[in-house]
Amino acid sequence: MASSPNDIHQPLLQSYPPPPTLTTKHDDLPDLHLHHDLHSSNELERVLSDTNRPFLERLKPALWIESKLLFYLAAPAVIVYMINYVMSMSTQIFAGHLGNLELAAASLGNNGILIFSYGLLLGMGSAVETLCGQAYGAHKYEMLGIYLQRSTILLTLGGVLLTIVYIFSRPILILLGQSPSIASAAAIYVYGLIPQIFSFAVNFPIQKFLQAQSIVAPSAYISASTLVLHLVLSWVVVYKMGLGLLGAALVLSLSWWITVLAQFVYIVKSERCKNTWRGFSWQAFSGLLGFFKLSVASAVMLCLETWYFQILVLLAGLLPNPELALDSLSIWCCCWVWMASFCCVCECGVLLLGWSTIWCASRILLQMWC
Repeated sequence: MASSPNDIHQPLLQSYPPPPTLTTKHDDLPDLHLHHDLHSSNELERVLSDTNRPFLERLKPALWIESKLLFYLAAPAVIVYMINYVMSMSTQIFAGHLGNLELAAASLGNNGILIFSYGLLLGMGSAVETLCGQAYGAHKYEMLGIYLQRSTILLTLGGVLLTIVYIFSRPILILLGQSPSIASAAAIYVYGLIPQIFSFAVNFPIQKFLQAQSIVAPSAYISASTLVLHLVLSWVVVYKMGLGLLGAALVLSLSWWITVLAQFVYIVKSERCKNTWRGFSWQAFSGLLGFFKLSVASAVMLCLETWYFQILVLLAGLLPNPELALDSLSIWCCCWVWMASFCCVCECGVLLLGWSTIWCASRILLQMWC
């Protein structure tokens, strides 16, 4: 019988001890870095459970403690998401200095083709958030590494299929009514982004794996360092070596792979991941069908949020002056992605605290809505 998403959750719900409570000792945690988080959570629960004080008197200190904890976890993640977008945005800026056609091609490549694979793979990788959060809260730490590998396998297979879309991007764009000249230039740009597909397949599970453990600062440091290197390499490749759109896209792909490799080295070498990463395992190849179903469900939700934006870009390419329309839209895109990066991280805030109580999670949601 084929496995289902319920099969994946079943062991987590049955055989593991309960999540950390107020009585959890610090020595029981695999990461000393989480003592700050646990202390804040314990202090928060103590304030809210003090029935001798009126609710409104408890609410103010509780909100302050919750805000500090949420900022402590979310701020580095916000930086990571923004830097990821800035790398694509900077590549588009370099392309804009080559000419209007190149800017339109980069805009169409980034927002018409790249966002398709980005939304799909990020959505599929979001399944790791749920499973790693449950496993970590249930003290089944070794399962986080299994879920990381399992998700990477599925996303890599998905990347192979997306590569076909990238290879045939020119006829696809022309079929959708785009200008042949812009479609041809965009196809050259997209060819250089093919290696980036597989960096997505590894990077997204790694980020969710680290976020489930509230390890967010290292990714921010790595992303910031990579951004500096990306800008330097883009300047050299585009202006000094004259490789044009293809060179700019290849540098973007290389920068993503540098980020991926640096994060993976951190996971392997860091003491903070010694209990959650125990090396490669054949167990990652089991239960792929059930994991795939759960990943697809996650992907559908995110794709519905991102693909409508892709439709706007494709519609802009149908206007009488497509170069001007796509160039103008690319400027608006730069503003849009900054807001989107913040919203995406806010949605992850609850999962970053997955080991806390449902009541804590609901308060965080209300706090972010406010």
